[in-house]
Amino acid sequence: MILKELISNVALLIASLFVYSQSTQAMPLSRSSTLKAKIVSGFLAGILANVLMQYSMHFDNTIVDLRHIPVILVAYYGGAVPALASMFLVIIGRFFIGFNTSSLLALFLIVSITLLTLAITRLNMSKRVKIFLTLTSSNVMFTILIVYLLQSVSTLTVLIPSFWIISYMAGFVSFYVIEFVRRSQNLLNKYKAEAATDGLTGLNNVRKFDQSFNKIAAQAVHKEEKLSLLYIDIDHFKKVNDTYGHKEGDQVLIELSRILSNTVRSFDIVSRNGGEEFTVILMDCPTDRARDISERIREKVENHSFLLTTGQMIHVTVSIGLACYNETTSEPKLLIKEADHALYDAKQTGRNKVCISPGYKWASHRA
Repeated sequence: MILKELISNVALLIASLFVYSQSTQAMPLSRSSTLKAKIVSGFLAGILANVLMQYSMHFDNTIVDLRHIPVILVAYYGGAVPALASMFLVIIGRFFIGFNTSSLLALFLIVSITLLTLAITRLNMSKRVKIFLTLTSSNVMFTILIVYLLQSVSTLTVLIPSFWIISYMAGFVSFYVIEFVRRSQNLLNKYKAEAATDGLTGLNNVRKFDQSFNKIAAQAVHKEEKLSLLYIDIDHFKKVNDTYGHKEGDQVLIELSRILSNTVRSFDIVSRNGGEEFTVILMDCPTDRARDISERIREKVENHSFLLTTGQMIHVTVSIGLACYNETTSEPKLLIKEADHALYDAKQTGRNKVCISPGYKWASHRA
């Protein structure tokens, strides 16, 4: 019967922790979490501890359960605020069950475990050692109090070793579940970022560009806003690679990505679409404004000294094609095609220039 109740506590504890970890994976509890997040986490841990008390073993006025594990967890990950919040909820919940010598000693026990956990987490030790010390200390304190409260030797000889085994198991499995969920989410976030980010420049890749463009284009139609698209290509980039090597060519791409990000507006979308080709989505931006931004990009690149890893300085230029919905282009889905055609015109008519899709009154603008 003793093992049955303790194992029920473990099952409920692990299931609750898994659900909690999944629901807070975007902002897991840590010592740097906001005060609100810490209080909420402490409150939830206190509720879980009170639920565990409803599945406790009863020995006259004494009840035995794993209510201390949620308190240990929030103390370890979140520090004093969530630990104290959960501790007070545990104390209140225990007094609702009964006010007697056992509940007073339970108050002393949970306060001691909370304070001891907070002290151990500050020690310069490995995570495993800290967890082991915390669980061992709580088990020792529990043993001392339960021996004082219960007089039955036969009950104690079964209860104490059972509690130690289940408490260790519950503690280590709880930490494992939390760490496993966090590692899994970190890997998932990493893979998501890599799937949407260009590995060299850190800009959006072509897949992310397509997703962003489709979403923003639909919004532009719905809000009846102007939407401009720039296609940017480095002039004679093959010559850079052939002369200095691909490693130095990569350095030029990295520098150019910084120029683009620092020149456009903070909410514009800059992407590397492949090779030496870049795009910029200019939201709520008419053609004349987009032209000014394009010229500013072109001039900055032309005047910029690109530092290679060898210490050598070189200069490059870019050609830019521009299209704008609904000034040069009647439909957003045609922006990519028409901006690409405008880039081709810029390449064919001299490079180092901005060309606007022929639907607009300006055909091209040379520096």
